Amino acid sequence: MSGASITIPNRYLARAGLGELPAIIANAGDGAGWRFIEFFTANIRNPNTRRAYNRAVGDFFRWCDTRRVHALEQVSPTVVAAYVEQLQQTHAKPSVKQHLAAVRMLLDWLVVGQIMPTNPAHSVRGPKHVIKRGKTPVLTAEETRELLDSIDTDTLAGLRDRALIGVLVYSFARIGAALAMKVDDYFPEGKRWKLRLHEKGGKEHVVPVHHTLEEYLDAYLAVAGIRDEKNGTLFRTLSTAPGRPLSLEPMTQPDAWRMIRRRARNAGIKTKIGCHTFRATGITTYLENGGTLEHAQQIAAHESPRTTKLYDRTTDQVSLDEIERIAI
Repeated sequence: MSGASITIPNRYLARAGLGELPAIIANAGDGAGWRFIEFFTANIRNPNTRRAYNRAVGDFFRWCDTRRVHALEQVSPTVVAAYVEQLQQTHAKPSVKQHLAAVRMLLDWLVVGQIMPTNPAHSVRGPKHVIKRGKTPVLTAEETRELLDSIDTDTLAGLRDRALIGVLVYSFARIGAALAMKVDDYFPEGKRWKLRLHEKGGKEHVVPVHHTLEEYLDAYLAVAGIRDEKNGTLFRTLSTAPGRPLSLEPMTQPDAWRMIRRRARNAGIKTKIGCHTFRATGITTYLENGGTLEHAQQIAAHESPRTTKLYDRTTDQVSLDEIERIAI
């Protein structure tokens, strides 16, 4: 149950992406409630991380409620460890580690805010999980070309979708960075054009534009008629208003995902691809054509080459060729 002393207006809960405070936080009073909201609004800036941590923390506190853990002082390392142990029965190891990280980070925030004396999640270890190869589905260069060529560019939607997929392929951009681009983020510098990508953590990353992508973007902007709207979103939803083909609303990640699945299906591609597929596809194709891991890391704006290596599937074909040597 919620504490009677909580007086936090609903608008602040909504701003944090919360429907209501978890009972265990509400029971701790206004100080805990405000600190909890600040964790999601002031401390976590990335909306995707905020949603994921919101779900993880909510799941943990609901689990605590079913175990009659109704006060923060009742949350002990044993309680957190029991939750992690049970979570491993239904969730993959990466999900379990993310849940534990979210709980640990929130409790740290409460400790710093003097809501709790210590963090009971600090001593709890998550499951071991070592990744040497990413799981993102990757297309071959031929499949990617077939997909791009299959898009009907007689329509504005087709030009937009081809340009967006092109940004993902030719700049190794994350879908969030691509959809956040303004028209002015495609700009000339000397004789070449460049893309300004706003990556995770507020990092600004500039990438030269491949000549094919330049054609895609120029064709899209020419028909869309938004080249002079410098501060407007580059990739927008279609408009139903007469005389205006595009709305002012940016495409969302679910919009892009549905578009990509539909375009892949129409192109006869059976692999269940997503937005991240093109980042991995671009990196793999680049490395297959003699590119270096160091430069791939720079283009992708990865902090570590180990992360870039997860997207490298150049050894997949080698492995298949070797398997085919089993001539029985």
